[in-house]
Amino acid sequence: MSPLVHLIEPADWHAAQETGAVRPPSLDDVGFVHLSTPDQVHLPAARLFPGRRDLLLLVVDPERLSDPVRFEPGAPGDPEAMRFPHLYGPLPVSAVVAVVPYEPGVALP
Repeated sequence: MSPLVHLIEPADWHAAQETGAVRPPSLDDVGFVHLSTPDQVHLPAARLFPGRRDLLLLVVDPERLSDPVRFEPGAPGDPEAMRFPHLYGPLPVSAVVAVVPYEPGVALP
């Protein structure tokens, strides 16, 4: 499986490094951590963080995840056939292979 990505605020990434895992509110609210493929991350970025230029992009190796990842429909308004990866458990810091600044409009490698 190709790398997945997760948008995060710098303070939340710092906290995750202290605790060993990313546990966004969505984990309690809907039971999973929102992930994206590099090609689709612009959609949640625009919806959840409009105009923000201070975000980090966590590059995640799916092989390092112990909880299941399921590709499921996104939010209303996303392309109907597009499925987003949802991690059904916390995102371990050990699964993050790179941390890069998120720059809207810049293609990811």
